[in-house]
Amino acid sequence: MRIDTHHHAIPSFYRDLLRKAGVDEAGGWAVPEWSPESSLVTMAELGVATAILSVSTPGTTILSSPADAAALARDLNDYLADLVAAQSDRFGFFATIPMPHVGEAVDEAVRALDDLHADGVVLLGNSVGTYLGQDGQDDLFAALDERSAVVFIHPSDLPGAAVAGIPPFAADFLLDTSRAAFLLVRNQIRRKYPSIKFILSHAGGFVPYASHRMAVAIMGDTGRGLTDILDDFAGFYFDTALSSTAAALPSLLAFAKPGHVTFGSDFPFAPTAAAKLFAAGLEIYPGLGVEARTAIERTNALRLFPRLGTAAPPPANSAVDQVRHAVSRVVMRGIARLANTR
Repeated sequence: MRIDTHHHAIPSFYRDLLRKAGVDEAGGWAVPEWSPESSLVTMAELGVATAILSVSTPGTTILSSPADAAALARDLNDYLADLVAAQSDRFGFFATIPMPHVGEAVDEAVRALDDLHADGVVLLGNSVGTYLGQDGQDDLFAALDERSAVVFIHPSDLPGAAVAGIPPFAADFLLDTSRAAFLLVRNQIRRKYPSIKFILSHAGGFVPYASHRMAVAIMGDTGRGLTDILDDFAGFYFDTALSSTAAALPSLLAFAKPGHVTFGSDFPFAPTAAAKLFAAGLEIYPGLGVEARTAIERTNALRLFPRLGTAAPPPANSAVDQVRHAVSRVVMRGIARLANTR
């Protein structure tokens, strides 16, 4: 039975607030109807035992006042905590955090993790233009690191205007996730706070595919070693929401560290039919044996959420690491030769 780490909740009072704010879509998708019962129906169709619920974009950013945003976060987290308490085997939740208001975000993260026993927190790639990983967020990361928190990074609308004809969920969301991941690595958040386990939505956006390109940029900017930078990128966790295809899976599985890929459905923003289509991509992908597929669908998540059960440590994958390091050495030699010719 699968564990779904990318599964959204849209409580009725939150939907009412969205409507009051004039928000009727998120990322180009119309905000769908949702209820706990609808999640359970879809979970049955997808073979999901437990769904870790989260509130998607725009979250608390519809409210400009830090106090109002914090109050909404509390209401959302209290609602989800009550839902999980009633059906703890079927649901978990990532707590909503009122970013970009760091002080309020720290207070709510501590309350949600310590008092409500949230399974982690959800943070948007950017909150009204402030990106995750930018300066000034250390108090939040310190609190999360102290609690070895799981942080689910979900994309938001880009700070700039959308391009006509390109719905944000189709391309902008992937860039938003990639920007946040880039800053978390570039500004060494991954190194300073090693106990935080970050999950990147939608197979990491562009991260697996463009990791070496981004690593070269960070190396040129900071002087850090390419291998260490790539190791930071590969150390993220990645979910399969809308991404378990014959085109995306090879890059993801070749790049991510062993045990760092989890199942995601993106329900209800992805309707049940779409979630089933992408789930089938895992079932028919020829590069996955039963053990590897079971790891993605369940056992990798068990290591992140031990209250749901226990799992053995992930297998070593020295072959992938050797390839990554070999490619890094080749790239570094090429950069050195280019520098000498100039």
